[in-house]
Amino acid sequence: MGDSTALLELEGLSLPAAGLGALDLRLMPGEVVALLGAGSGAALAVLAGQARAVAGRVRLPAGPPGLLPPPAALFRNRSVLENLAPALATWPAAERSSRAARLLAQTGLEGQEGKRPSQLSPAQQLRLCLARALAPAPRLLLLDDPLAGLDPTPRRGLALAWRGLFRRLGLTVLLTTPEAMEAMALADRILVLEDGEVVQEGPPQALYEAPATAFVAGLVGENNRLPGTVLALEEDMARVKLDCGPELEARLADAGGPGSRCIVAVRPEKVAVAAMSAEELGEGAVPAALREVVFLGPEIRLVLEIGTGGVLVARRPPGGRLPRPGGPAAVAWDGYAAFAYREPPMILLRGG
Repeated sequence: MGDSTALLELEGLSLPAAGLGALDLRLMPGEVVALLGAGSGAALAVLAGQARAVAGRVRLPAGPPGLLPPPAALFRNRSVLENLAPALATWPAAERSSRAARLLAQTGLEGQEGKRPSQLSPAQQLRLCLARALAPAPRLLLLDDPLAGLDPTPRRGLALAWRGLFRRLGLTVLLTTPEAMEAMALADRILVLEDGEVVQEGPPQALYEAPATAFVAGLVGENNRLPGTVLALEEDMARVKLDCGPELEARLADAGGPGSRCIVAVRPEKVAVAAMSAEELGEGAVPAALREVVFLGPEIRLVLEIGTGGVLVARRPPGGRLPRPGGPAAVAWDGYAAFAYREPPMILLRGG
């Protein structure tokens, strides 16, 4: 190990019974890192002292981490201020009142001091949990699926609010979440785990725009997945014959050589749709038939058929000219925006 500036270093941390293979991680001051995928919760359980690793080393020069308590741990018959009091016990008595006021302001609970948890919304209860976790001023904060239980809209809003708070306060945070969009909203860096092993790590944009495997591509956002066979490789590009008929180029990820099965993945927002023939749209365009248009407010979702039975989803802002069902249509995308991945092995289920 040996990086004395890191607030947390993990080397080969393993807990196979809980799905964690071998995790290496170095967390720097002020960094917010998310673990995404199976086994991530086991890592936090080890760091929180709730589980014991089978193998590996942990270095925590910053001292014990702060933990986010669940809403169930709040004192139901005490006010917001009274809930904060035990967490402020390490502060000098003369500073506790000002410290509590500052925490409530930072977490958006100003004016709620006298309320009990039952009088707070679920999102406000989580804000109070965060205030309690921050009260002792830990140098490292652990958050295990911190926004669980919230409906999608308040969950998204609280994730963005906490993102700003973490950065304003310069907090160092290690978190887990099953929601990829939440991880991208909160974290500076994401580690994606598959079968307990890290398969890719990096900033959110890098994982979204250049996923290393089909698993990562599907985990961090919606993807069209078009099965096919690799025809040829040229430098970093693959020529693929799709099962539904068309031939196209895709950026080579982990697909094999000519003759191997693959999946071509392309994100819906990368697909251009035009109300014209493929010949008119230009080189690389594929004939399509519009099957469904779904209005979703800030975007329109188009479901198209390509080749024989191939289904493709495109997303675009409202407005503009759309193909008519049954009328001429074509789709196209930059070959570098699509990725050729090895086809996952088929799992056969046998009856007993």
